[in-house]
Parts: sequence; C-alpha cells; structure tokens
Amino acid sequence: MSVNEEVSTKEVTEQEVEEVRKKGIILSTLDRLLNTARSRSFWPLTFGMACCAIEMMATGGARYDLGRFGYEVFRPSPRQADVMIIAGTITKKVEPIVKRLYDQMAEPKWVIAMGNCAISGGPYQDSYNVVRGLSEFIPVDIYIPGCPPKPEALIDGLLKLKNHVEKGNYARK
Repeated sequence: MSVNEEVSTKEVTEQEVEEVRKKGIILSTLDRLLNTARSRSFWPLTFGMACCAIEMMATGGARYDLGRFGYEVFRPSPRQADVMIIAGTITKKVEPIVKRLYDQMAEPKWVIAMGNCAISGGPYQDSYNVVRGLSEFIPVDIYIPGCPPKPEALIDGLLKLKNHVEKGNYARK
C-alpha cells in the first residue's frame, strides 16, 4: 500500500459546519475570498475611441461616481489594470494595439465591450477598415449595448462583471 492509499479524507457533514458557524468562525476557501476582493476593486484600463468614450468619462465623473463601487481608479497602463473597457469603433489599424494591450494585462483580466461599435462594428460594420466586433480577436466578458450607452448602462455592466467574478467565472483556456 502506498501512502496515498492509506490516507483517507473525512467528509464534513452539514451539522458539523453549522456547529462551527454558531461559534462565530467563518468558513470559506481562499479562491472565494480572492474572488470577493477582486470583484470589489476593479482597476479599469480605458480605451475610448469615439462617442462611447465621452459616456465612459461621464461615468467616472461626480454625477455618477464610480468611486462608491470601488472602480474609480482608471489606470493608464495595462500592467496595472485588470478590466479593459473598449468604448467605440475599432479599426483594423488599431486592432493590433488593442490586442497588445490585452496581452500585457496580468491575469486574471476581464474585457467589457461598450457600445454597438465595439460589439459589432455599429453603423460602420460594412466599412472595409472597421473590425466587426471586439470578440473577433480577444475574449469579451460583458457586452454593453447602445449607441452610445448611457453611464447607467456602464455601471450596470460593471456590477454584472462583479457578480461574474464573485462566482469565479473567469478561467480562460
């Protein structure tokens, strides 16, 4: 018999868990704790190219106050950010730059496509130089439709991303 075969794991019952909780001890996993912390302190990397960028800037202003959610620290460097917000039209000339910025972000990282242009090319989708959606070259976690989407929609998208991260749905292949 090997050492691994001799060691048996004891199954913890619900009754034992309840007894521990009654004593005031919090049971959790490290992953769950990290996901909770990550979901409450996003550092967005802004990449605005068109009218959606104005709405994104308005969301960061005093009227909508992203600071109350913990998302106010917009980062200028991809190495310091964990959420990339792409707001506006993506041309084929800008596509490699967006891809490079995405690759430079540390794991775990998330992407928000803000506006119809970032999602599908918008009214310019038939143009020869416009990419037909961000998801063609990088994975997108949250889509925020609208032309341009209102600041409330961006806040809603960030709150949906918060729930997405808390559940641990961010592992990419």
